[in-house]
Amino acid sequence: MGHKPVLLEESIDGLNINPAGVYVDGTLGRGGHAGEIAKRLGTGRLLAIDRDGDAINEAREALGEYDGRISFIRGNFRDIAGILDSRGISEVDGMLFDLGVSSPQLDDVGRGFTYMSDAPLDMRMDRADTVTAYDVVNKWPEEELRRIFYEYGEERYSRQIARAIARRREASPITGTFDLNGVILSAIPPAARREAQHPSKRCYQSVRIAVNDELGAIAEMLDAAPGRLKPAGRICLICFHSLETKLVKLAFSSRANGCKCPKELPVCVCGFVPTLRILTKKAIKPSAGEIKENPRSRSASLRIAERI
Repeated sequence: MGHKPVLLEESIDGLNINPAGVYVDGTLGRGGHAGEIAKRLGTGRLLAIDRDGDAINEAREALGEYDGRISFIRGNFRDIAGILDSRGISEVDGMLFDLGVSSPQLDDVGRGFTYMSDAPLDMRMDRADTVTAYDVVNKWPEEELRRIFYEYGEERYSRQIARAIARRREASPITGTFDLNGVILSAIPPAARREAQHPSKRCYQSVRIAVNDELGAIAEMLDAAPGRLKPAGRICLICFHSLETKLVKLAFSSRANGCKCPKELPVCVCGFVPTLRILTKKAIKPSAGEIKENPRSRSASLRIAERI
């Protein structure tokens, strides 16, 4: 499947782009969202960030017509404050973060993100990182594997799968995706193997999140990014699973509705000053047409907030 930016029109509309503004695409990918932002800029500038060097190179080529409007930056969005500081930028007009794994990463068999093709266990979004899926599967303690399968993947057979992995690696390392699939299948009941969802899906999501410290990166980004928006600047976040959604909702709510006073008090006395206005009381979901065209968009949801 080729690259299809998720919730494209909705997220671009949500940014409310000023042609002279400065914007951040914190998850460049192959440039689908970035191209639409750049298209709407005149004298403005887009900082396009990605931790994947392959994504930077491909997007730079694909977006060559907007070269004068885009700064391509290899980095992690968790470092958004440092990235802005290093360029002398105190505030921006808008930020967009698509928290999903890009289709090209999933479709690149050699990256080991998918259980559908046989490949070495890797799953690194940044190939310069040292921790791989091989390390997590073969070196992390059994109890830590159980924890990530349960917490990151909501895997109901987390204990059985972790135990099966620990037993298998005592004999020989688990080196590839199909090898890992076999261990997972051996650990779950026959009925679970026949479910519509692939038996390995939840465990692969868990390992990928652990390898890339995705939740830690999101938490650090959410701690810094809203404070770097100009007044009326907007932040758009596209989530794909409940763990991401929980972090985003908490970050938005704490800045919009963080008053600690008892509800019976007529006025706030705790001194809380809201800094965000939540513009999406309910998350924006893909249309039926988008889901039909791009099934991977099915679990996506968009949340938008505006700096007060």
